[in-house]
Amino acid sequence: MHNFTPVPALLGGILIGLSASLLLFSHGKIAGISGILGGLLSPQTSDRSYRLWFLAGLLVAGIGLRVLYPAAFAVGSVAPLGAVVAAGLLVGFGTRLGNGCTSGHGVCGISRFSPRSLAATVTFMATGAAAVFVSRHVLHLGGGQ
Repeated sequence: MHNFTPVPALLGGILIGLSASLLLFSHGKIAGISGILGGLLSPQTSDRSYRLWFLAGLLVAGIGLRVLYPAAFAVGSVAPLGAVVAAGLLVGFGTRLGNGCTSGHGVCGISRFSPRSLAATVTFMATGAAAVFVSRHVLHLGGGQ
């Protein structure tokens, strides 16, 4: 466990919780990234402004972190590019299938005691653990022992 970083993880979790709460209290919206992006791509969306600002904030924060603290990005991916692309497509498919993503269900849904979000989050986590096991220990992609 050489990448065990409890303090940055705790601070990141606190910031995610605060930002999700701020969006809920200020706009009455759930901070589900797939829903925010999906709504932005829909021609019937009337609330494009908050969606654009939210996504721009994610990009600016990531770029700012990269500039101010490049070591945060030092781990990188050790999996082949094709595997990363396939994984991204599967995550996108799962997000549509589950009607939401880990931020919408895992952060916002569970905090609202949503049974549907609890089931979705358990499914995300179990599928993620199975995918890591198969990719690292069966297919030997990306750092398996």
